[in-house]
Amino acid sequence: MEQSYEWQFFRAGDVDQVVIRTGQDIAHIGELDKKLWVALACPTRGIEFDSATLDLIDVSKDGRIRPPELVAACEWAVARVKDPQVLADGGDVLQLSSINDASEEGLMLLGEARRVLAIAGQSDASSITLAQVQERLASLQALRFNGDGVISAATAQDNEALAALIARIQDAYGSVDGCDGVAGIDRARAEAFFADARALQAWFAQAAELGCQLTPRAQALAAAEAVNAVQAKVDDFFARTGLVEFDPRAQAPLNPTEEGYAALGAQVLSNGSDSIAALPLATVTGERVLPLVQGVNPAWAAALQTLREQAVQPVFGEALTELTQEQWDQLKSTLSQCQAWLAACPATPLGSLPESEVQALLASGAEADLLALLDQDEAEKEHSEQAMALEKLIRLQRDLLELLNNFVSFSRFYRREGAAFQAGTLFLDGRSCDLTVEVADAAAHSALAAMAKTYLAYCECKREGEKKTIVAAFTAGDVDFLFVGRNGVFYDREGNDWDATIVKLIDNPTSIGQAFFSPYKKFLRMIEEQVAKHAAAKNDLVNTNLGDSAAKLATAPKELAPAAAPRKTDVGTVAAIGVALGSLSAVIVGIFGKFIELGPWIPMAILGIVLAISGPSMMIAWLKLRQRSLGPILDASGWAINGRMNINLGLGRSLSQTGKVPLNAKRNLADPFADSHKLRNSLWLLAVVALALLLAWRLHWLDTVLPAKWQPKPAATAAEATAPQAPALPASPEAGGAAAQ
Repeated sequence: MEQSYEWQFFRAGDVDQVVIRTGQDIAHIGELDKKLWVALACPTRGIEFDSATLDLIDVSKDGRIRPPELVAACEWAVARVKDPQVLADGGDVLQLSSINDASEEGLMLLGEARRVLAIAGQSDASSITLAQVQERLASLQALRFNGDGVISAATAQDNEALAALIARIQDAYGSVDGCDGVAGIDRARAEAFFADARALQAWFAQAAELGCQLTPRAQALAAAEAVNAVQAKVDDFFARTGLVEFDPRAQAPLNPTEEGYAALGAQVLSNGSDSIAALPLATVTGERVLPLVQGVNPAWAAALQTLREQAVQPVFGEALTELTQEQWDQLKSTLSQCQAWLAACPATPLGSLPESEVQALLASGAEADLLALLDQDEAEKEHSEQAMALEKLIRLQRDLLELLNNFVSFSRFYRREGAAFQAGTLFLDGRSCDLTVEVADAAAHSALAAMAKTYLAYCECKREGEKKTIVAAFTAGDVDFLFVGRNGVFYDREGNDWDATIVKLIDNPTSIGQAFFSPYKKFLRMIEEQVAKHAAAKNDLVNTNLGDSAAKLATAPKELAPAAAPRKTDVGTVAAIGVALGSLSAVIVGIFGKFIELGPWIPMAILGIVLAISGPSMMIAWLKLRQRSLGPILDASGWAINGRMNINLGLGRSLSQTGKVPLNAKRNLADPFADSHKLRNSLWLLAVVALALLLAWRLHWLDTVLPAKWQPKPAATAAEATAPQAPALPASPEAGGAAAQ
C-alpha cells in the first residue's frame, strides 16, 4: 500500500487548515482532499494579487481560478525544475541550474533562457530575471515577425497590393489581435479567404454545366436576379388576370377599392411604402398583359425596369414595354437554369465578385506571398512560446506559494500578514479596520454578505478621479457613531489614500459588552427623540399662536380690541392632578418598600432587573458572534469558500483596533473645556449614601448606635402591635364558686 503524503495542519477560524511552506507541499497539493481546501474558487480581479500570474493559471479564461487549474499550474512548474523547493523559496530570479534539463520541455526552456541572456549581452550569467524575460517579450512584439501567428498590413511593408489584400481579408473575415495589440489576420482567415475564392471560381465554371446559356456570366447572373426579385409578384398578377378572364365579376374585388385608397390617403406615403407594395403590379383586367413602363405600381416600377433591361431585352432581343403571360413563361423557362445556377452560388463573406476579379486574384500569386508572410511569422513562434513559458515559470516561482496560502489555506490572513482579499485599511471613527474587501456592486454584495453576522460598512472611495467601492468589517468597539454619510480615509495595499464615505450599513453586534448597554442607549435615545419631538411641536404651536395673535392685534382697531379676560383656575383639574400625583407616589413608595423588605437579597434583585433588561440583547449578540464568519463576505465577491472561517472575539479585536496613547507618552489630564458635573456627581453620591444607610437600617446594622424607637421592629412584633386587642371574657358563676370553695 502506497504511503500517502504527510501533511501538517493548523487550527484557525474553527477550521483545520493545511500548512504549505515547502516545495514538497507544492508538489503534492493535488493529493490533498478538496474537502480540506479553504477555497474552491477565487476571482482573478478585485484581489490584491498579480493579475498577470492569475491569467496564466486561468486556462479557461473565465475570470476564476479553480482547483484543477491551480493543481495543473503546480504540476507544470514542478515538472520544469529539478527541486520543487525553489518554488517555495520564491523570488523573481530563476537560477539556470534549477531548470530541469532532463526533460524536453525543461531543455527547451533552458535554451530559450540562454538565448535571452545572449541577446541581452549576458551570455555568462547563471540566472535570469523576470524583467529580462519581459524585455525580450517586448522586443519580440516590436519585431515585424513576432511569432504570434498574426500579420497586419504593416507586416507587408512596401508591398501595397499585399497590404490591401490583408486589409480586405480583415474587413470580410474579421480580425484578431496580435501580441503587440495590432489587429491583423491569422492563417485560418487567410486560408478561408482563398478557399472561398476558389469556390466562386468553381461556381462560375458550373454555369455551362447547369445550362445557363446567357453570356457573359455577369449578364446571366443579373438576369436571374432580376427575375427572382419580381417573380412572386408577376405570378400573382397573371393569376388575378386569369381569374377575371374566368369570371368578370372578380375584377372589382381583385383590384384596390375606394375605401382602400381612402385608408392609404390617411397615411404618410412613399414609393417604398409596404402598403403600396402590397397592391397588384398593375390594374387587373381580363387581358393577360403586364405593362412594364406605364401604369405600373410605383413601388415596383424600379424592379420592373430592371427586369426589362436585364432579362427581357437579353432574352427577346428588344426592350418590350409590356409582357404577356406566354412571354413571361418563356422568360422563366429560359432563365430557369440560370436561376438554379444562381441558387448554387456559395455563401461567402466575399459577396458578388465578378468572375474576372476572382480569376485575377487566384492567378496573381498573392496567396503564396500571403502564406509566406505567415510562415515567416510562425518561424518565430517557438521562441515566443518558450519565452512566455519562461515568464510563466518565473512568475509561478515568485507567486505560487503565496497563492496557495491564500487559496488552499488562509494562513496569510490568520497570521495577519495581509491576505489577497484584503484591499487595505479603513480609518474611521477612531479605529482602523483591516478586513476590507473590494466589491463591484454594494447592493448585490450585501444581499449575501449579510449572512456573515458581521457589522459591515460599505464605503465609496474616491481618489484623483478614480472611484471604487469597498466593504469594511467593524469587529470590535461600539458603533453608535457610524452612519451613512460619515467620512473616513482608506489606504490601499500600495499606500495610496482614498476619501471614503459610508453609503450602506449592515447592523450586527460587535461585542457582548456593546450588547449589554444597547437597550439603555436605545431607551435614552428614544426619550431624547420624544422630548425633542414634543418640544419642537410645542415650539411650533407657540410660534403659530403668537403669530396669529400678533396679526389680530395689528389688524384690529384699537378701540375694538377686547380686554384680556382674567384666567380662571379650574379647581376640578387641580384636584385631579393632585389625586394622580398622590396615587403615583403611593405606588412608588409601595414598590420601594417591597424592595427594601428584600433585605440582603437586594443585590440579587438589582442583578435580576439588569439581566432582564440586558439579557436578551446579550444572548442575541452571543449567538450572532458565534456565527460571525468570513465566508459570506468573500462568497459575495466571487470566491467559493469551502469552510466556515469564523471570526471570533480575539480575531475581531485584531481586525478592528482603536487608537491608543503610547505607553511612554506624557499626558496632561487637565481638560480646560471638560463639562462640570459637580452637582450631578453630588446628587449621585447622596443617593448612594442614602440607599446604603437605608439598607443598613433595614438590616439592623445600625441598632447599636440608634435609640430603640428609631430601630426597625421585627416583623412579628410589628404584627402584634398592629393587631387589635381582644376584649376579656367575664368569669362564669361556676368558676367563681369553685374559686370561693
